[in-house]
Amino acid sequence: MQIISYLVYLVSSVLFIFGIKKLSSPKTARQGNALASIGMLLAIIVTLFDQHVLTYQYIIIGLVVGGLIGTLMATKVQMTGMPQMVGVLNGFGGGASTLVALSEYYRIINTGGLFTVDTLITIVLSILIGSVTFTGSFIAFGKLQGFVTGKVVKYPGQNAINVLLILAIIAGGVMIVMYPLNTDFLLAIVGISLVLGVLVVLPIGGADMPVAVSLLNSYSGIAASATGFVLSNNMLIIAGALVGASGIILTLIMCRGMNRSLMNVLLGGWEDAGATTGTGGSEVKGQVKSVDPEEAAMIFDSAQNVVIVPGYGMAVAQAQHAVRDLTNALEAKNINVRFAIHPVAGRMPGHMNVLLAEAQVSYDKLFALEDINDDFNNVDVAFIVGANDVVNPAARHDQSSPIYGMPILNVDYAKTVIMNKRSMNVGYAGISNELFFYPNTLMYFGDAKDAITKLVNEIKEL
Repeated sequence: MQIISYLVYLVSSVLFIFGIKKLSSPKTARQGNALASIGMLLAIIVTLFDQHVLTYQYIIIGLVVGGLIGTLMATKVQMTGMPQMVGVLNGFGGGASTLVALSEYYRIINTGGLFTVDTLITIVLSILIGSVTFTGSFIAFGKLQGFVTGKVVKYPGQNAINVLLILAIIAGGVMIVMYPLNTDFLLAIVGISLVLGVLVVLPIGGADMPVAVSLLNSYSGIAASATGFVLSNNMLIIAGALVGASGIILTLIMCRGMNRSLMNVLLGGWEDAGATTGTGGSEVKGQVKSVDPEEAAMIFDSAQNVVIVPGYGMAVAQAQHAVRDLTNALEAKNINVRFAIHPVAGRMPGHMNVLLAEAQVSYDKLFALEDINDDFNNVDVAFIVGANDVVNPAARHDQSSPIYGMPILNVDYAKTVIMNKRSMNVGYAGISNELFFYPNTLMYFGDAKDAITKLVNEIKEL
């Protein structure tokens, strides 16, 4: 049975690796998700047959209840709520790791077993990382949902307090190794770790939530891997390591997309989350030109190449279906339409891709920043839907701007730029967008869903 379980674990690991590989492309993402799901199903089945399970009743109850909750979340949560759901699922993963490590600790005590140093260390690590992930993910969920402030939260002695908490956890871990039967030390580590998760994520501003969500996803994988060492389960070690490593890589890619270090994000580099006035950079002044639906429709009708740049405003307005209708209306007039996706557009990695895929926009039309940026000189109309900081030209030249050096989409190089926004408010970096005042920029004010629907109707009438 042990040989069979190892072989199935090997097959599951290969399925996980191929699943992650296929997730790198929107065209094969569903296949990747299916492969990884099959791998996990195989791992669960063989584990249930291999281990000495005390009672299957609780396992069946857990499968039924968990399956129902998962099905409900998958069917009821809107695509615009995906970042929040990902944050919650990260938290559940961390919480599960903490509970498993605690249960194993108490199992050894109750059965009169002996603790080894490596077991105690992995239990402490699993509890530390899992607890930080649990509370940190729910703070991230609160920021994304709006009932926890999206602004950077700073207080006196913030970093010193965090360091003291970490030192306290280390001291508690040492005491557990010395006195493994004293449960008070372990419970103290649980409490401190839960507090640390709140304090680590709370300072991160709303603009950095994509990075925070990606990092917490990595934490949940590392916590699972540590729990695998606690249980001596190779499959859990491998699966957790894959999630942890891929999450870290994605986090670094996101940081590179903003030209910022991970520490800068964790320490709250951008002060505000969607304030109404600029907080950094040079003051931007100029004359703003606006268009109505009829005027915008005539501009689109005369274009040959159009690039649409989606942002968080599209998600808030749930305008992805209206954007698809716009694409269909333009293509019916033989106009080439593409989408430019910035790596940090939205509230989580791939947020815009998920929304557009849900609206059945063809994957072939989606282009990453590095694949389309050099072609904006040949674009007739760049249509910005709710994006702001990722198209702000100040990132190229204004050294006083907090986004200076961040790679942006070169939309200002297009012949005409049409920006759809509700108002002139700043983006999540808290600075004014000088693109508003460029001579080739036209502001198209209004809720994205309503404004684009009106635009589509006007285009169809031409």
